Amino acid sequence: MPLPYGKEIIIVGGGASGTLLAVQLLRDPSAHVRVTLVEKGQQPGLGLAYSTSNPSHLLNVRAVNMSAFPDDPDHFVRWLATDRAADDLGCADRFCFAPRKIYGRYIASLLEPFLPCEGRPSRLRIVRRECTAITETAAGVEALFDDGTRLAGEIAVLATGNEATRAAGQAGAIQDPWDASAREQIPKDGRVLILGTGLTMVDTVLSLLQSGHTGSIVALSRRGLLPHVHREVVARPITADEVPFGVNVAHLLHWLRMRAEQTQTRGGDWRSVVDGLRPFIAEIWRTLPAPERRRFMRHARPWWDVHRHRMAPQVAMRIANTLAEGQLNIIAGKVMSVVAENQDATVHYRRRGGKQIETMPVAAIVDCTGISSSPRHSPNPLVRDLLSRGITRPDPLDLGLDVTESCALINQTGHASQRLFAVGPITRGRFWEIMAVPDIRIQCANLAAAIIGSDQLTGKEPCLKMAV
Repeated sequence: MPLPYGKEIIIVGGGASGTLLAVQLLRDPSAHVRVTLVEKGQQPGLGLAYSTSNPSHLLNVRAVNMSAFPDDPDHFVRWLATDRAADDLGCADRFCFAPRKIYGRYIASLLEPFLPCEGRPSRLRIVRRECTAITETAAGVEALFDDGTRLAGEIAVLATGNEATRAAGQAGAIQDPWDASAREQIPKDGRVLILGTGLTMVDTVLSLLQSGHTGSIVALSRRGLLPHVHREVVARPITADEVPFGVNVAHLLHWLRMRAEQTQTRGGDWRSVVDGLRPFIAEIWRTLPAPERRRFMRHARPWWDVHRHRMAPQVAMRIANTLAEGQLNIIAGKVMSVVAENQDATVHYRRRGGKQIETMPVAAIVDCTGISSSPRHSPNPLVRDLLSRGITRPDPLDLGLDVTESCALINQTGHASQRLFAVGPITRGRFWEIMAVPDIRIQCANLAAAIIGSDQLTGKEPCLKMAV
């Protein structure tokens, strides 16, 4: 018997990735699909990235590039124009860097037209439970929840997003950067060591400052690199003919440096070259030989990250001032050991290029080394279950789950599913640049179109093909 709504789609994860996919599936009123969005946490749309309440936590992409819809690039800008809070927080134009909490409200608002209301049937239902397992059946898929209930559907999509590092499994003094309650317990005058010097470190420093922290803050990473700052630049037009696809990392970086130097010689900014390359990054990654991908991860990734993922100017100014005042210090080095002592800890570390082991007493350590990488270490019970049963496998770089170009999960024997898919950061091993909305929205739009338009997905429809 045909389903009353056509295809039943289960999306596990209600952060930005899951919400964007749900909206793409539902925005066409003629599409015969019903979506179940599974989100165990708070309001759908927020996820780890946008659940912050700190107005100092800003997007690192301008508003003009943050529309939820690739075919309507000004959608977020128009929404901002009607949001009084955004205006009060100084984000009233298309080139501003909006507070992340404002953007979280925008993403959540996308679901409102599809929520049930009196007298109108809804094609969207939200399940506030934790999905612990998904099994393929003869008719489709079946999801199992932590309370023992089950839900049948035709297709399931993992959109579990960024997962925090498992700081709780380390020394007792090490904290999760997203744990506000733990941060509140840090003595205001105590020294805080932050592991990592990227954008998560920046957010943590801003949170400490907002809470009135007066003690010293030390950020330590292997290279001591800080993200660069955004400037008002226009992306340099780059054509596919210019890009050296399929070459080794050394050749690729040499080409990129030469383009940046040529641009700067003519009075331009290297940022315009990096931004102009964005439409081709997925294809560059796809054509990069496997050994070169590993070489990039070992040697070039930190340098790429600080040039590619930059700070908003307001944020950069705050960090620069805190550095100048001496409250924040950056160290290039490596932690050798941590000895927990009641609520405090003693950290033994070695500076980069040095041999001497130095000692630092700290009141707290915050792990900002990044999101959980290997899916084998995932705190998500669904990911662990799928891996343990061989329904999926880690990608070759162990960055996320292995998927096809069409976002279909690949099992341990190398076969692609026609029922199970994944979107967002969990697919970064295949697509690499899939951490931010401008890329995720394209992936979700393409996968939604394939789901709506296919009686049976073939696994050949690309879900991250950018228009350039």
